[in-house]
Amino acid sequence: MKRYDLITPEGTKDLLFDECLSRRAVENRFAEIFKSHGYSEVVTTGIEFYDVFNKGSRSIPQEQLYKLVDSKGRLIAMRPDSTIPIARLVATRLKDAEMPLRLYYIQTMYENNALLKGHSDEIVQAGIELIGSDSKKADFEVLSTAMETLTAFEKDKFRLEIGTIGFFKELISKLDIDENTAEEIRYLVSNKNYPALNDLLDGIGNNDATRALKQLPRLFGGEEVFERASKLFSDEKIEKMLSDLRFVYNSLSKLGYEGKIIVDLGTVNRVDYYTGIVFRGYLEGIGEPVLSGGRYNKLISEFGFDAAATGFGINVNAVSSLLLKSENAPRTKVSDAIVFGEKENVLKAVAYSNALAKSGMTVENSLFETLEETREYARKKGISKLYVVSNEVKEIDL
Repeated sequence: MKRYDLITPEGTKDLLFDECLSRRAVENRFAEIFKSHGYSEVVTTGIEFYDVFNKGSRSIPQEQLYKLVDSKGRLIAMRPDSTIPIARLVATRLKDAEMPLRLYYIQTMYENNALLKGHSDEIVQAGIELIGSDSKKADFEVLSTAMETLTAFEKDKFRLEIGTIGFFKELISKLDIDENTAEEIRYLVSNKNYPALNDLLDGIGNNDATRALKQLPRLFGGEEVFERASKLFSDEKIEKMLSDLRFVYNSLSKLGYEGKIIVDLGTVNRVDYYTGIVFRGYLEGIGEPVLSGGRYNKLISEFGFDAAATGFGINVNAVSSLLLKSENAPRTKVSDAIVFGEKENVLKAVAYSNALAKSGMTVENSLFETLEETREYARKKGISKLYVVSNEVKEIDL
């Protein structure tokens, strides 16, 4: 029988020493960036009622949720997403606050990825939510902050893919299909599974919308994508979407990110609450997005308070793993000194250790009975200085 008390559940892992330092460094750097742009931290509960993630555009498949039952028999879900709980928070506790609201978070999400080997079920995510503005200024602020976040540890090894969920939704609205079929199309487009997508759409029919959807995963590249998309399918709504997205693309290029911005109209995020521009960020060495976000103007209204919003989240685990492999990774520091107290001077040695620590040194208090054992321990750990406390303090360079 397998010993489940000696292992962690699939999709989780313990962190040691340098791994902890790297993650903390990433969290602290992201917090600095967010605060420097006027964002204030919020923390939502780690568990929420299941209904929070099971209605309207915020519906998340129940098989992807970690579920519990509370003391009253009500179904509870561990937080699989941070934007939805923050929407709840804004609609309840912050609806009378001055708009716009700038909020940031750094917290853990839990998602059941049992069928996806190698994926983490426990992810620390950092991100921002800009609430109360539907302006292009808000979109640019969030996109610019996303770029700054991506380049926090690697100045040049990144790319940002931008798209608009409206293009996909407008094409889907032209088809006589149910929600499950629409979700299957979205999944196939997102994963660029051309054969399966073509087979599914062939079964629906041959019209302008299905032909455009077949090409949607291929609408990927530079500014030329806009012309290609317009030729595939065009109406007043789509022309407005493409025009707005082209403006964003050109504006970001002028900000100094030319060559780092990719247009991808096949960017159709899994969650359904996005209503406009959507984007994904990539870092060199990681084959999947580390950052994702977009505009969501209807989500907060589902909780009873109408407010436009936009934001993004970035995978702290992924970024800290990259940092850990770099030359700039923080490393566990060897203690500067160790203090050994002879017999009746044990408490005096503790007090002396505390004094050294307060002066800025990293100091260990020896737990060994003899000075020789203390020396041997210090040698193995690479500690260079030993203080022996008796009637007086003796300093020894090791």
